Amino acid sequence: MPHSYNQIWIHAIWATKKRQPLVTSKIEKTVFDFMRKQFEESGCPVRIINGIPDHVHCLFLQNPKTSVAETIKQIKGSTSHFINQNSLTEERFSWQTGYACFSVSQSGMEKVFEYIKNQKKHHAKKTFQEEYDAFLKIHDMNENG
Repeated sequence: MPHSYNQIWIHAIWATKKRQPLVTSKIEKTVFDFMRKQFEESGCPVRIINGIPDHVHCLFLQNPKTSVAETIKQIKGSTSHFINQNSLTEERFSWQTGYACFSVSQSGMEKVFEYIKNQKKHHAKKTFQEEYDAFLKIHDMNENG
C-alpha cells in the first residue's frame, strides 16, 4: 500500500482544577472557540466541543503525527494561558492534570456527538464524578488506568 490512512476519532474529557465551576456561560463560547482554533492548528479537526462550568468534552480527529497526550497537553496549556492572559476568570485558571480519552468508531460518532451536544441537559441529572465513573466502567477501566 503506497499511502498511509488514519481516522482516529477521540472523545476527550478533562476538568478544571479542583473542579471549580470557572468556565461559565459568560466565557464558554470564547473559551471553546479558542480551544477549537488550537485543535485545528494542531492538525486535529474538531467535530464538537461542549461542557459545563467544571469540565469539557471534545470530539476531534487525532493528528497521526502526534500522540493524544501531546495534543491534550498543548490544548490544555494554551487554553489556560489564554484564559489567564485575557483575565476571563476572577482567579487564576488551570485544568486538572489528568484527562480521559476514548476512541470513537465511525458508527458511534453521532451518538457521541449528541451526548456532547446535550451536556447541560445531561448534567442536570448526573454529576461530573458520576459521569466519569460511568465512562471508566463502560470502558473497563479504573482510576489507575
